[in-house]
Amino acid sequence: MHTRAIVPLLLLAAATPLAGQDRGWNGERVMRLVQRAREARALPDSGLTSYRADAEGHVYFYLDREGTGQRVLVKADQVALEIFWRRPHFTKQRIVGRRDESVLPNEMRYHLDHLTVVQNEFGDRIELGGGDEVRGVLHPAALHSDTLYAFRLADSLTLSLPSAPQPIRVYDVQFKPKRTDRPAVIGSMYLDRATGAIVRLSFTFTPVSYIDPRLQEIRISLDNGLWQGRYWLPDEQRLEIRRQVPALDVSVSSVIAGSFRIRNYDLNDSIPVRFFIGPRIVVLPSSATDTTHFHTGLMAGLQAHGLAEPPDFQALKRTVARMAIRERLNGLPRVRPHFPSVSSAVRYDRAEALYLGAGASYLGDDARLDGTLGYAMGPGHLHAALGLHADMPDHSFAAEGYANALRDLGQRPGSPGALNTLSALLGGTDQLDPYYATGGHAQAGWRPGAGRWRITASATLENDAAAALYVSTGSFGHRFRPIRSIREGRLAEGGLRLERLVRDGPGLDWSGGLDLDVGTLDGAHYVRPTLTLDARLRADEDRAAADARLSAGVLAGDAVPQRIFLLGGVGTLPGYPFRAFAGTAFALAEAEASHTLGTPLLRARLSAAAGWTRLDSPAPPDWPVTGTGGVRASLGAGIGLFWDMLRLDLYRGLDRGTWQFVLSVKPELRGVL
Repeated sequence: MHTRAIVPLLLLAAATPLAGQDRGWNGERVMRLVQRAREARALPDSGLTSYRADAEGHVYFYLDREGTGQRVLVKADQVALEIFWRRPHFTKQRIVGRRDESVLPNEMRYHLDHLTVVQNEFGDRIELGGGDEVRGVLHPAALHSDTLYAFRLADSLTLSLPSAPQPIRVYDVQFKPKRTDRPAVIGSMYLDRATGAIVRLSFTFTPVSYIDPRLQEIRISLDNGLWQGRYWLPDEQRLEIRRQVPALDVSVSSVIAGSFRIRNYDLNDSIPVRFFIGPRIVVLPSSATDTTHFHTGLMAGLQAHGLAEPPDFQALKRTVARMAIRERLNGLPRVRPHFPSVSSAVRYDRAEALYLGAGASYLGDDARLDGTLGYAMGPGHLHAALGLHADMPDHSFAAEGYANALRDLGQRPGSPGALNTLSALLGGTDQLDPYYATGGHAQAGWRPGAGRWRITASATLENDAAAALYVSTGSFGHRFRPIRSIREGRLAEGGLRLERLVRDGPGLDWSGGLDLDVGTLDGAHYVRPTLTLDARLRADEDRAAADARLSAGVLAGDAVPQRIFLLGGVGTLPGYPFRAFAGTAFALAEAEASHTLGTPLLRARLSAAAGWTRLDSPAPPDWPVTGTGGVRASLGAGIGLFWDMLRLDLYRGLDRGTWQFVLSVKPELRGVL
């Protein structure tokens, strides 16, 4: 009878406390355990001579704006494999099924070992990407590994497996290199107390291990399952490879995330040696591969977990953090040019005229420091910002100081910076209501268990100053709107946010956020609670989608202009003049449905919005705003081009509104513009 371990080891029956002397590095007891692991790898159970099994895997390629939670799927692949092993170390794999779907244009080509499973736990030398990514890194349980690694017995666990007659007892052994300036791995392994076999192996690499200069980090987790109550064989595997452009910091990583499940083992079935002659990985011709081998959908991994970090990688982060390794575990250069977005380098608007900027970032061992410096030619002033960021699995911290930072009125931005520059230059429409801030901001976030809920506390102390109109006419004679006034002075504000993060992928899911801001500005005091709820439905392969959002808020106390809610036009209520409705209370409901038109290059969309504001206190006299006087609604239809990256929509305001054409981009791309 086959009995397979469930990993990521969800059922922990007990944990046995360890004596203090057992927790040190390279103690006698832990070194005996490592030696047993070596022997178990070198001399596997003599009763096993061969096996054949099936494997199914998903590989997702996506973009990750680090620190924002914004992840954009680019491509999904699904692979079916037949895997073979014969004593002592003969292996072979055949790719018998494969399908893929591109969500964004790309030319991604994977190394074959990104599309296959790891057998024999890499052997004594770890290699990835055909040797182009990592080559010749010593395995922590290889012969003489103690010359490179230090080991610590971290815990003793008892695992309850569904079909095992008795609980399985394992040791959690952590390992790290004695010197981080050598190619090595850092992580932990669970060792079966009865045999010394590796039950789980999770690790990352020292930066000098990476051969490809674009590599930021590689993380790997290998889980073995128990078969016939005797043999520990590959069961589940996960891989994550992060890359960035080494010469430029744009705060966006490309990520390859792969997960594989191995099943249907046939043990000790005679496999002739000649079968293993030739390449170890064989790709059948496309005519011979089909989808009948798949037991799950192409986007099944997204449906179950989204693009969120898997629990074992979250645990790996915590394990590495507890080892007190001071050196950074990042393969990128320490110092790079830094551009948070396109508009941080160049932009154009009616208040700044032409703005040019540049920045640099420094990657420390535990935190990241970045700064930007720019010049706005209209007012003739410098912009400067310096920020410190630290991210851990469960918590994060950020602090920033800034001078003449460009701010925008309203609870939501209008067009992304790059699109607003084009609109101002070519169409004479500037969807920005600017003012300037000089001061500092700090925030700390906590994500319990690295789950989907996050709590963030923030504090701001700054001086707010009004902007002035330096460009009154666009390139083709269009006149710009006047600059709206603000209440100038020193702003002190504290904020608290509770949010539930969305899961990417097919299926129905929801997210939301509750914010409470309390502040004072030049003697005026206010409290501003806001609520946002989002629901999203995605069909398999993202061919059809539906989204709904409800937003509401109240401004209590003094009606500080910088905190008044604004509706109308792009970003909130299309079909009405831009930010024509103001309120000390507001509510906005939005809905959208879309479907591809036979090709990812073209997508049709229908949308609707309904908004309401109530203005209890007067807005500044130079603001051309009113309350909505009831509910205002709009309808729209449009198309998305090039994997929905570029959106063209036509809206109609239904209650004394107008026709409005809107050019926009996919929401996940707004931050990079």
